[in-house]
Amino acid sequence: MVDLDLGWIRNQFPALSQEINGQPVIFLDGPGGTQVPKSVIDAIAEYLIKSNANAHGAFATSERTDALITAARAAMGDLLGCNSDEVVFGSNMTTLTYTFSRAIGQELQPGDEIIVTKLDHYANVSPWYALSERGVVIREVEINPEDCTLDMNHLQQQINERTRLIAVGYASNAVGTINDVATVVKLAHAVGAMVFVDAVHYVAHSPIDVRVLDCDFLACSAYKFFGPHVGIMYAKREHLARLYPYKVKPAPDEIPYRWETGTQNYEGLAGLVATIHYLAELGQRVLPGVKNRREALVAAMIVIKQYEKDLSQKLVTDLLQIPGLTLYGITDPTRFDWRTPTFGVRLAGQTPHAVAKALGQEGIFTWNGNFYALGLTEKLGVESSGGLLRIGLVHYNTVEEIHHLLKVLSKKL
Repeated sequence: MVDLDLGWIRNQFPALSQEINGQPVIFLDGPGGTQVPKSVIDAIAEYLIKSNANAHGAFATSERTDALITAARAAMGDLLGCNSDEVVFGSNMTTLTYTFSRAIGQELQPGDEIIVTKLDHYANVSPWYALSERGVVIREVEINPEDCTLDMNHLQQQINERTRLIAVGYASNAVGTINDVATVVKLAHAVGAMVFVDAVHYVAHSPIDVRVLDCDFLACSAYKFFGPHVGIMYAKREHLARLYPYKVKPAPDEIPYRWETGTQNYEGLAGLVATIHYLAELGQRVLPGVKNRREALVAAMIVIKQYEKDLSQKLVTDLLQIPGLTLYGITDPTRFDWRTPTFGVRLAGQTPHAVAKALGQEGIFTWNGNFYALGLTEKLGVESSGGLLRIGLVHYNTVEEIHHLLKVLSKKL
């Protein structure tokens, strides 16, 4: 196992001390929303006490808010590997995606094509289908059901001279598959198309460098990587300047402000800065010689990825020993670089909801359903029978928690 200071890590997250029926709570619900460090909670409270004001005013608390916005953009720039003025904030990833899809739609003509996938969360599907009203043609890429990976051959067959945009998830929030987004970007750019990446599920598990990836847009949510409810969009500066946002007339026209409709969640931004600080501190602890915050964040995410890979190998090995359990997605440990520690399963004769409820009564929190990845559950033939049970690990989870999950599954289910 990777040597992480789990004592220090878990002490940062006060929610982990909760109990249900005298048993410590085991949070295996990370893909739906992670727990947050105490420093994030403190930063939110501190903002509301000392800096609670709208932006751009000529007084102290407003000036602090302006400084906070600048700090939040710089923090996210360091996490994603982009310039701070290429970062847009919003209420959530879904809303931001609709904002940008409407703007992109203004440039499209009837017969232009957009490609989506059956593996994606519908936050990166429905906003593009909405452009069908303009005569835009939507094509769907199939998956390989045996391992829940994207059918790259089918993707290449869908691309043509009318392709204007490919919408693809970085990783599946339902079964953990990591897509070969770098190849998708190259294929798209070869025909002059843009790429819109949903990285909501990916960001908590691996480092990102949007400059190397060369995608046009990348969306994520702080709520899924140990922060508060804040949606974040990276977009290349050229797109932020060229595309025209739907906004109120008096709002600023400078980038990136022109893309942020209404008053932002400033206390959430305070929590976001603290989230980035937590991850950077973790990186400094595992690699003391880092020179700056970007290096610290990359170091943190590299060690998180390896630790979660080790946890995944332990969990998968034992899950496959449970009679009547079906595990969807990549199960070969030699391919675990292409999955996050998120697992969709079903147990014979039991609905995912019933299993999740039984686990919840034991203090083990998992999700059930389709997780808005409707194309996937329909393709797998499980949508009409309750979808999947989702077990989602993050870096504050432990081997001991996995052992307890397996024990309860074996005993009660």
